[in-house]
Amino acid sequence: MSDPKFCLQCGNGLAPHEEEGRTRMRCGACGWVHYGNPTPVVAAIVEHRLEGEVSASVVLVRNQGWPEKWFGLVTGFLEANETPREGVLRELKEELGLDGTIVSLVGVYAFTLRNEVIIAYHVQATGEIVRGAELADHKRVPIEKVRPWPFGTGEALKDWLEARGH
Repeated sequence: MSDPKFCLQCGNGLAPHEEEGRTRMRCGACGWVHYGNPTPVVAAIVEHRLEGEVSASVVLVRNQGWPEKWFGLVTGFLEANETPREGVLRELKEELGLDGTIVSLVGVYAFTLRNEVIIAYHVQATGEIVRGAELADHKRVPIEKVRPWPFGTGEALKDWLEARGH
């Protein structure tokens, strides 16, 4: 994410400034500082079981505009006046049309590439998946076959699988 070029308080230009051991963008006219704090994102490791199935699968999703082979966890930005638990269940409903139950907090992960902090939960869900408009595709992967990726929400999936003995 790039730094803003203009002050949100007075509209004058911003310039790099050393502060508290970090370089931040600061307005020379009014002193306003852009801290560039990370954006909170919620993520769900969705354990999904269809009626009559003995074992569950993990649901992975592909957002609109992603390459054909890219799949990830259900994710979304935390909204104002919403707890992370509420946010992850809202995203599950928006993206997959499912109601879920939070089993546990998996962890909190820095995703510095996108200046985000990911709050990941293990969520159990049942029922028929009805994809929301922001998804291009989804797939159900048996838990024993799902493999994490080396960045972003993949770290949460890795920790969840390790905690399960995989």
